[in-house]
Amino acid sequence: MSHFLISVLAMAVVLGFMILIHEFGHYAAAKFFNVRVEVFSIGFGKRLLGFRRGETDYRISAIPLGGYVKMAGENPMDELTGDPGEFLSHPRWQRFIIAVAGPAMNILLAIGLLAGVYMVRYEHSVYLDKAAVIGWVMPDTPAAKAGIEPGDRIVQIDGITDPTWDQVIPKVALSPNQPLSVTIERGNQQLSKTLMPEATGMEQYGIMGWVEESPPIVTELDPGMPAEKAGIKVGDLIESVNGRKVQHIAEMVTLLQEIKDKPIQVTVRRNGRPITVTLAAELTPSEGGRLPRYRVGIHSEPTTVSRLPFAAAVAKSIEVNKRSSFLILELIQKMVRRKISMRQVEGPIGIGGAVGRAASEKGWMPLLEITAAISLNLGIFNLLPIPILDGGVILLLLVESLIRRDISLRIKERIYQAAFVFLVLFAVMVIYNDLVKTLPGLAQRLP
Repeated sequence: MSHFLISVLAMAVVLGFMILIHEFGHYAAAKFFNVRVEVFSIGFGKRLLGFRRGETDYRISAIPLGGYVKMAGENPMDELTGDPGEFLSHPRWQRFIIAVAGPAMNILLAIGLLAGVYMVRYEHSVYLDKAAVIGWVMPDTPAAKAGIEPGDRIVQIDGITDPTWDQVIPKVALSPNQPLSVTIERGNQQLSKTLMPEATGMEQYGIMGWVEESPPIVTELDPGMPAEKAGIKVGDLIESVNGRKVQHIAEMVTLLQEIKDKPIQVTVRRNGRPITVTLAAELTPSEGGRLPRYRVGIHSEPTTVSRLPFAAAVAKSIEVNKRSSFLILELIQKMVRRKISMRQVEGPIGIGGAVGRAASEKGWMPLLEITAAISLNLGIFNLLPIPILDGGVILLLLVESLIRRDISLRIKERIYQAAFVFLVLFAVMVIYNDLVKTLPGLAQRLP
């Protein structure tokens, strides 16, 4: 219950802040061009509280699922008087800037937040930006069936040359059940293959079955779990399980599912000498409706931590947000073409859970990082060419600029009505999708 309350409170604060920043972008641009702003609202529906200053009603409304800035004459269904303070009385280029200002503020916020985090603590995986050298291949997976071996280096995947793991992982995840051309380097020869990632989990992400070359060093232990009780310590290098050499933590995870809760002998290397302990895995629940699995409470995610100077932090933040933006667009494009499942889209429940987990962690860094990610997603989503959204307004302005006249109010009205129905149906689908992933019993109903 406490985690639920934390999630709800954190979600309300984060979304409220996102909406405030977004709508302030529209508000500031409108004020700059002398467009009369009638309402600045956090939330939709009935007005709960607020105040009026000048010509604007600043309010908090009953439905906390967004917000809006209402400008005079903005709605095509409104009666237009030709007043110079009305939105449609201004040149199209000014209306364009007002429309794009909201998403731009969200994108700038994402860059600023992430740059601030990197200036305080830049923590990243030691392997993600390295060459994609394969450390281990899971049995009975697409990579294993294609003959991929440990030590192979991926030199090309779906048109990306000399990729890092940072490029390989999302490319595979967003290509479930879709052929990917892969070229690997083995010794002095290059082998070209076509592999098809397998859709897995509730989200139906694609997996190939290979993992990076990364020694299984213990980086974290779950309190009260078998590994901690047996005396394994952070910094230990896992060498073998029941005498079988372990090349990657994923190999140990696979072995545990085979051995289940039977006692095992784990050999680790500590300060140059081997130490063997005996323990038994425990069946523990998994997040997101996944099946329970056997675990001993070991995490192996080697990272490096540093602080970046201002210029480097901004540059890295722009790079990360740019890469994330292209991934979001690729996700949308593949979802429209029905090449990936809707299950990969997180709705308010999934986002709330992620925000709650970040808020429960120590320090402000995790919460700021998830806030930056949500802000970027919100900015890009609002730029989609869907009427009612900012991207729809921009699209109509571009069309009007090309045809050199305004689209008739009747046509605009029909467009907005259709777009509203589409967004309602999309919201229902996303929320249902969230419920399916949160309540595993509903999963059988989702095709």
